[in-house]
Amino acid sequence: MTQSSVQPVTTAEDAGPGSRVPAGRSWLDRYFHISHRGSTVAREVRGGITTFMSMAYILLLNPLLLGGQDALGAKLSQPALVTATALAAAVTTLAMGVIGKVPLALAAGLSVSGVLSTQVAPHMSWPQAMGMCVVYGAVICLLVVTGVREVVMNAIPPALKHGITMGIGLFIALIGFVNAGFVGKGRGSGPVALGAGGSLTGWPVALFAVTLLLIFMLQARRVPGAILLGIVIGTVVSVTATAAGLIDEAEWGGKAPLPHGGLISMPDFSLLGSVEFGGWGKLGASTVGMIVFTLVLAGFFDAMATIIAVGQEARLADARGRMPGLNKALFIDGAGGMAGGAAGASGQTVFIESATGVGEGARTGLSATVTGLFFAACLFFTPLTQLVPGQVASAALVVIGAMMLQNARHVDWTDWSVAVPVFLTVVLMPFTYTITTGVGAGVIAYCAIKAAQGKWREPSVLMWVLSAVFIFYFTTGTAH
Repeated sequence: MTQSSVQPVTTAEDAGPGSRVPAGRSWLDRYFHISHRGSTVAREVRGGITTFMSMAYILLLNPLLLGGQDALGAKLSQPALVTATALAAAVTTLAMGVIGKVPLALAAGLSVSGVLSTQVAPHMSWPQAMGMCVVYGAVICLLVVTGVREVVMNAIPPALKHGITMGIGLFIALIGFVNAGFVGKGRGSGPVALGAGGSLTGWPVALFAVTLLLIFMLQARRVPGAILLGIVIGTVVSVTATAAGLIDEAEWGGKAPLPHGGLISMPDFSLLGSVEFGGWGKLGASTVGMIVFTLVLAGFFDAMATIIAVGQEARLADARGRMPGLNKALFIDGAGGMAGGAAGASGQTVFIESATGVGEGARTGLSATVTGLFFAACLFFTPLTQLVPGQVASAALVVIGAMMLQNARHVDWTDWSVAVPVFLTVVLMPFTYTITTGVGAGVIAYCAIKAAQGKWREPSVLMWVLSAVFIFYFTTGTAH
């Protein structure tokens, strides 16, 4: 990714209130500090569009992840999920642009959605699960306001943070493979197998494989918006082949990719405000606490690193990671958990795809505002998303998982005290189908190995407390 030649920020508030600004600038320029950050309105608009194109796939993947049954056997409406996903992304991204004034876009975090669908909803209703999401968002906001978030971030070893990200990546990739029918339950020799019972059958699975390879090829060629482009091409092929009779509608498992009605419809806001804050008592206080802790973990670690990384790319952050509006950005990211839960769309978090807009020259909140407006426009195009087969959308989940595994380059695999905890964290998330198990095993192993090396003081007090909590979690039947 290339960087535009711009001047770094020279003041803490970046031309905030009380700063002297050149005369003759538009109100838009003055409000977003466009000239002060070495940008132009055209660059910001271009950057906002690029960011949207890079992350629009979330409108397909989030409903896919949240499309399962809850403990009562209820399923969320797909049109309502698309509306909720677009609404939450629009509101939080606009807030980041207008209030935070930084080029960061937010949308439903796939890691949070994965926790909600596999670890939360199976034990409660969807409204209660979204209530949990609101609670986790409030916890993160409290951690930001009190300054505890930074303390916790510093207490977790960097290698373990990367391990958590990689583990979630493998977890998401496994969900993609299973949803596509590429991986299924094994027969006889193992718990899992290739396809249904050891073989791949049907054109939908073939289109999943082709779409997956196509996205990887586009990424290798550094094509902008490779994920979205791959999904679009895979969908066009699926619709064309089905309409021409080359693929039987029954092969799609009851949801053939064929147009029904128009391409524009009114938004379905039925999930908005469908939140419950009760009925958790039957799970036990320790289980509820661990669920909230897992959600916080899922939406916690990447946000600060992503915000600072994009800020540095935009020349807004200094070498120590300080940048204008950092606390505002972190608070809005935390509030995204509450907003996403209230909308019925899962917790919102900053997307690393924001860096694609920065690569196009975006430096201010105007870029995020443009991205948010595009998400708002998507509220009226729900029928388009219904054309995308689940197998094609699942290919993007695998790609996202592969991208998250790039964090492996930051791990010192020659250091046993680092390699073992990271390994356990990474493999146990997909193998046990829970994120909490992987995190717990990694934390306990890190402290245990450090103690065996005579370095028991090296893990922070918080790490030892977390180890005790996870030991209790594993040994008392709290884990599910």
